[in-house]
Amino acid sequence: MLSSVAWLRRFASLLLALSPLVACQDDSLFTSSVTYCSEPDALLIQQFEIIYFQQNSSVWFNISAASVQPDVNVSANIFLNVYGMHPVNYTIDLCSLFNGALCPLPTYNFTGSDTIPLPSSLNLSQMIPEIAFKIPDLEAYAQLSLTEVTTGALKACVQATLSNGWSAHQVGVEWATSGLALLALLSAIWFSTTPDNLLPFRFVDLFYLYQWAASTALLDLNYSSVYIAFATNFAWALGLLSASANSPIQLAINNMRHLTGGTMADASGGSAVAFVNRKLSPYNAAVAMFFSGTSQLLNINQEVVLMGSNSTLANYASSASIHDVKQLDSAGTVQLVTSSSSNVLQAGIPIYVNYVGIATANAFMTIFLIALMVLAIFLLIVAIGYGIAVLLTRRNRGKATSLPDLQERFTGWARAWLLRLCLIVFTPATIFTLYQWTLEDSWLSVLLSVLFLLVVAGYLSYHLLLIARLAVRGTPSALYTEPKYLISGAPLFALYRPERYYAALPLLVATLLKAVLTAFAHADGEVQIIFFLVIEVGVLATLLILRPHKTRGADILATYLAITRVICTGLLVCFVEEIGLGAIPRVVVGIVAAVFISVAVIVMFINILLSAAVPYLWRHRSTSSAEPSTLEKGAPEDEETERPVNPTPEQMIPLDSSVNQPYPDNASQTSMEDRSVYTQESGSTTVGSLLPRHLSLRPSELSHSRNSSISHSHNSFSRLSSFISTNASSPIQCSTPSPSYSHMQLQGRQPTVDEHPPTSY
Repeated sequence: MLSSVAWLRRFASLLLALSPLVACQDDSLFTSSVTYCSEPDALLIQQFEIIYFQQNSSVWFNISAASVQPDVNVSANIFLNVYGMHPVNYTIDLCSLFNGALCPLPTYNFTGSDTIPLPSSLNLSQMIPEIAFKIPDLEAYAQLSLTEVTTGALKACVQATLSNGWSAHQVGVEWATSGLALLALLSAIWFSTTPDNLLPFRFVDLFYLYQWAASTALLDLNYSSVYIAFATNFAWALGLLSASANSPIQLAINNMRHLTGGTMADASGGSAVAFVNRKLSPYNAAVAMFFSGTSQLLNINQEVVLMGSNSTLANYASSASIHDVKQLDSAGTVQLVTSSSSNVLQAGIPIYVNYVGIATANAFMTIFLIALMVLAIFLLIVAIGYGIAVLLTRRNRGKATSLPDLQERFTGWARAWLLRLCLIVFTPATIFTLYQWTLEDSWLSVLLSVLFLLVVAGYLSYHLLLIARLAVRGTPSALYTEPKYLISGAPLFALYRPERYYAALPLLVATLLKAVLTAFAHADGEVQIIFFLVIEVGVLATLLILRPHKTRGADILATYLAITRVICTGLLVCFVEEIGLGAIPRVVVGIVAAVFISVAVIVMFINILLSAAVPYLWRHRSTSSAEPSTLEKGAPEDEETERPVNPTPEQMIPLDSSVNQPYPDNASQTSMEDRSVYTQESGSTTVGSLLPRHLSLRPSELSHSRNSSISHSHNSFSRLSSFISTNASSPIQCSTPSPSYSHMQLQGRQPTVDEHPPTSY
């Protein structure tokens, strides 16, 4: 009882220690990004943060803005877009507010932050559905536009995307997937000394699954926001580690690009959602759409706006100075994004990489630097391991436990792992290298991309040609019997049957074709997704026809993963812009595709655990089950005293009828010619012994030798018979039989097939 109480106390202490990491998610809506949707003329904004709390129907704001154009009478239009629907579209006459204090619009620098309870007359809680506070990656934004009353000219336009705090992109998911990859890596390293062990292959398969899941969001499609957020959980598998605009690596890449002719924009410090093309999610509409159609005129008096607030407009307003206006204008925190802007993020790679904080032009260089870091770590581990192998070889040289081939085996092991690293790097290297050629940004980035692709593709091609040459010149089975190729080239063929040693080639070709489509057809999502679907179906058909794996379970797993890729690729067809599917159906499709990918990751996790645990469990089970079976058979524990096993014919050979005879009642009836000669001094027989030619008997001596041998055997057998008859009436004595008695018994055995003389027909 005391131990259980102590365990509960420790568990409670652990919960208290982790309590700071737990936060409660309130039902709220807030602005996640703010941009200008037209050239700022009468209104400049530096900061615009608004949060609406559903529980107490209040609004918190933190706004820093300035009105800079005098003598302007404007009306305000408030527009709300939620998944392509327009629940709010109101026009407010500013001249009716505050007894005309806002008409004309005063030149003020407004900076303030406060919480205002909203009046119940607005009934805002009934206008916002409950699901808006729960659905992840909400696709909604609000727009405020100021239009001059007399001329109808647009004086200011501000857009703010809304979020509820829920997202399919979670740091915990990134850590979980990377932890699974680390577990697979350690298990693969431990079991990689055996070329045909499954864990090294499962490690590569897991990384390929991660990279495929991330690459599905790189096409020119109108993805739902929830699917892009989900796909960014696997961005680290492509080498795209989440970064900020002030990251040392990103700053170094920016500096390098600008020094070598790069002119593309760097990553912004704010959210990448603000720069997304307005035709795509989460905006789901054209920019000019908001000014078409009718809007309702909303009259709000001063008491309603300021009800429940302890502040007044004068607490935050002050006359705007030229210095303040210039400071707001140069702050750059709120940027202009229109359909003709150069900083608009198009669908595909630009949106994806900016979502993780990396500029479009920096994507390849980020992957290149990560690959160099991984290569440096690998070379360090190989150097340490090779040094240990050399030390052990020299220390054990000349001893019975020397390891003369340890260095050679370690070299093959290192080459095999370098090949696995090339297989892992192959997908991001091909996609982002080819895409870098289309940007025409920095000549140094292009040069490094060419070298990078040549090294990775060249190493893979070298091993593929080496394997093909050995299989064509000899037989495919030679790949599995030659230790040199079996260890170093195992990642490419050891998983498959000898007659299907080339089964890895279709998957590599499919990866290359998809990379070409992603890079060079980045402006035509319809072409991309059609060919992607054809390629995935082709890979699935190849697996079904060839069935290349050594076990049925491996074929089932590979087929399941291929079917998952085909289904998810088919679902991505719904994101083609030309189809024009609504925002809500696209969200449903994105969630369904995310579920399929999540289930595949879980299946791989279970498979890796089973592959790592089953050998130990099977070994323990076989060891524990072998002991009772051995004791049941009566076999002694000492191997030296184990009796010989009775011979069992491997084939059904007909037995000679003359041999299959019962023992005679009287041992003297047995023909002496059928017995072998036993020498008591040597303890051996002459049956089956091949004598030299000079010791062989001539035909004239054969009868004499046989007669003497028979007479000698007859005399010995007579003495044995007299000995048995003399002691037959004596009491039974428990004593160990002597060797001579055993030898005498051996003389009286029935002749075997080899000893029986040939029968003439």
